Amino acid sequence: MTDAELPDVPDHYFTGGPATDAERRKVTVRIAGRHVEVEVAPGVFSPGRIDLGTQVLLREVPAPPQAGNLLDLGCGWGPLTLTLATEAPGAAVWAVDVSERALDLTRHNAERLGLTNVRTALPDAVPDDVAFAAIWSNPPIRVGKDVLHGMLRTWLARLAPSSSDADGAWLVVQRNLGADSLARWIEVELGEPLGVRVERTNSAKGYRILRVTR
Repeated sequence: MTDAELPDVPDHYFTGGPATDAERRKVTVRIAGRHVEVEVAPGVFSPGRIDLGTQVLLREVPAPPQAGNLLDLGCGWGPLTLTLATEAPGAAVWAVDVSERALDLTRHNAERLGLTNVRTALPDAVPDDVAFAAIWSNPPIRVGKDVLHGMLRTWLARLAPSSSDADGAWLVVQRNLGADSLARWIEVELGEPLGVRVERTNSAKGYRILRVTR
């Protein structure tokens, strides 16, 4: 699917308020090599399991940088945030989402696991001077190319220069939803203006991993 074919429709994971007690439920998932209990709720992405794309990303991405600021862009209920915070206890992990419900779940799940290095925030609440050593994201392709491109333009500009194989933005995108065309767009539209380069690192289960570095 090309960028021109991506649907320009609103995503349905943008529920405003936190989930009520009646909506929350506990599920067991595997995070950073161990089974843990987390809370999920309707109105966030993949409520009840770690979706296949995120599983692919977690299997293929190297261990995160151990210091600095790390970003989970579009955190949902928090599987990437929880993994980053567990594997990099010395880093500050920012969980960013447009959904208050997602942020509330991620915050609560981090507390359940005793992770004290997680900061949840709406996009506009992240200080302008924060740069990220690594960004992990399963970006919301179905929000449409205009929203997706705007999101990537904003956050890829905040990548710190790479100094290790773990640095950079790691994005997982379905091949049939435009992974290759998205890589080309990043290269053409953001490469020179932001000083970034993109590479296709791995493919599995119909998904491609893109790495963007400065």
